[in-house]
Formats: sequence, structure tokens, C-alpha cells
Amino acid sequence: MASFVISVDALRRNAAILGEVREAAGCRIVLALKGFACWKAFPFIRDDLDGCCASGLWEARLARDHFGKQLLTYSPAYTPGEIDALLEFTDHLDFNSPGQWLRFRDRVTRHPRFRSGEIHCGLRVNPEHSTGATPLYDPCVPGSRLGTTAAQLAEAGPAALEGISGLHFHTLCEQGAEDLASTLEAVDARFGELLRSPKFSWLNLGGGHWITKPGYDRELLARLVRQTRERYGVEVWLEPGEAAAIHTGVLRTAVLDVFENMGHRHAILDVSATAHMPDVLEMPYRPEVFLVGKPESGTGEADSRRPAVTLAGETYLPAGDPEQATTGAPRPSVTHRLGGPTCLAGDVIGDYAFPRPLEVGDTLVFDDMAHYTMVKTTTFNGVPHPDIVLQHGDGRRETLREFGYEDFRDRLA
Repeated sequence: MASFVISVDALRRNAAILGEVREAAGCRIVLALKGFACWKAFPFIRDDLDGCCASGLWEARLARDHFGKQLLTYSPAYTPGEIDALLEFTDHLDFNSPGQWLRFRDRVTRHPRFRSGEIHCGLRVNPEHSTGATPLYDPCVPGSRLGTTAAQLAEAGPAALEGISGLHFHTLCEQGAEDLASTLEAVDARFGELLRSPKFSWLNLGGGHWITKPGYDRELLARLVRQTRERYGVEVWLEPGEAAAIHTGVLRTAVLDVFENMGHRHAILDVSATAHMPDVLEMPYRPEVFLVGKPESGTGEADSRRPAVTLAGETYLPAGDPEQATTGAPRPSVTHRLGGPTCLAGDVIGDYAFPRPLEVGDTLVFDDMAHYTMVKTTTFNGVPHPDIVLQHGDGRRETLREFGYEDFRDRLA
């Protein structure tokens, strides 16, 4: 049975790094639930973080019930019922447009928690400064619906900011501190005068910061945050999601069938790109793949540049890129096109070269599948959902959730 396996030790490692950055920068760091929402893993990261940020009422309830601490909520739009519910427990309530804020301003400002200072309201802004490479993940593309531009804010007039105490921007996606530096300059050019006003007490720099990725310049990040605090006299918040869960989990899958057709050797797995790892198709994203076992049962040799590794008593043989065949370097030699069990013709994960031919029953492991994967899964085509498993430091695997037919049935009626 396929399963998402999350490493407790890896989660703790990432949380410790975020905690160190929080101290060095003098800022607040919260977990973005849109990237990682496995609530039974929250106890392993809670102590190093200040709370959670939510993209709507359901995520906010999850944070309230299972994480505690500070809760920041932002959505592109709210319903009246969502506003009423969120006013009872969120700490920050951020709005996407002046129109949304003006629609609910009286409702919010009359609430006892707003009057007592327990709720801080903010406006998401768009600095119109694109730094990413993928338009699908760029909130600053022309015509973006996310955030308010300086021109929109000027058109709305001063009334649009009455009751607002902070600004929020989120423009990065898997990016370094250098991109944050240029973004902050764009924010200052368009909104700096507002931020220097005494009425503003906080600034949310959003997520997309690859803080725990090897090579990320954490010293630069801390310096930028300190400079931002000093420049405007505000409290600074960060909302990483991927940074909390990067390289903490894998997706284990079994080979169901192997065959050749039209010049390709296909391997059908019990996991699906469209149902279980949609970023492979959306971004597009190419995950690393490992074969569990030893190469003796087939021909070929492992890539000498990526040696086999042993984790939790298992040997992991790395799959390579078939394009490396043109380099003449030692490489895996048997290429397979990995695909899912759904009827979608494009449910293809990619072409990978393995150190031996794959066989029915082989176990493959897709690396880095904890963030922005588990939160996006579906049961399209009635494909079974992978189990959710915690791997403890001693190698013990604890199954947190198994999914059955009833989960598929009850979701639709």
C-alpha cells in the first residue's frame, strides 16, 4: 500500500533552524498550513514557531484546535459567516482588497475582540515586482487577483485604511533571500510612506522563503528583517510552509505493472501524479526517485556520482536522468516511464533510468513529498489515497491514518 512517510527527526531539524532565524532576526515565524497541515506532527515543531497562518476558516480551525499560539488568517475573499466565525479566535485578519475590508469593516470593528486589541486587521498588497520563474505561482503577474496595488489603494482613498494596522505581501515561491531583498525595495517604493506612519505596527513578509534549504543565506534574511524593523518601526512576520517541511517526507509506492509500448518501457505505480503529486504536472516539478533494494537482480550499475544510501535498514538506489546517457558518465542504464493508475493520459511522473529493470512488486520512493503534496491530494478515479505514516528517530513507523472506500464515498455525498 502506498504511503506518505514523514520523518520526525527531519521536522525537528527544520523547526530548529526556523527557531534560530527567529531569534537572530527578532521576528515572528508561523507555519503556513497551505504547505503542511499534518496536525498530528505539530507537537514536533510547535516549540520553535510562533503559531500558524491559515488561508481560510477550515485551516484556521485546525490551527486553533491542534497548534495553538498565534493565528494569522488571510483569504482572497470571505463570506459573512466566515468573518463571524474567525472574529472569535483569529489574531490577525488580513483582507485582499479595500472592497472586502470596507464591506466588513463595521462588523469587525464592533467586535469586542477588535475593540480590546486582540484582533489586528491587515491588507494584502501587491508590490508589482515579479522574481519567480513560474507564472502559475507568481502573485505579481499582470492582472493578478492577489493583493492591492498602490494605484488601487490610492483610488480607494484614506477610508480604505481606517482600522488597518498592518500590511501583508506574499510574492516568493521557493526563493532565496536575494529575491526578498529586491522585493522589499519595491515594497518601500510603493508603500514605504504608509509603513512609516505611526498607525502601522506590523508587516507580514509572507512565505516562499527557502529558509531551511541548503545554501539559503539565512544571515542575509536576518539582516533584511532587522533592517525592515528599524526602517518602519514595525513587528515583522514570516509565513514559511515549505521551509518547515522540506526534505521531511517521502511517498512510497509499489510497481503494479511493467511493459513496453511504442518504444517506451512503462511502469505503472499505485500512486498518481494528478491525484497524489499534482505539482509534478502543475509546476512542473521533477521529484527524485529511489529504488528500494539491491541491483544484483538485473543488469546495469548504479550511478557512481550518486551512490546508494541506507536509511532505516533499507538500501535506496538513486534513479537518474536518461538525458545523462549523452555525457558518457557512469549512469543507471534501464529507462522507465513512470505513470499512475488513473485514466488521465497525462498521468505521467516522468522518465527515469534505474540500475536494473523494474519488476512488479518493486518499491519506489519519491523524495521530498511532505510539503505542498499531502495537502493537494484527491481520490480522482477512486484511486486509493496513500496512508500517512510517521517515522520516529529509532526507525519505528507509526501509521497515523489509513484511508478506505468510505473516505471516497462519503466525500461525494
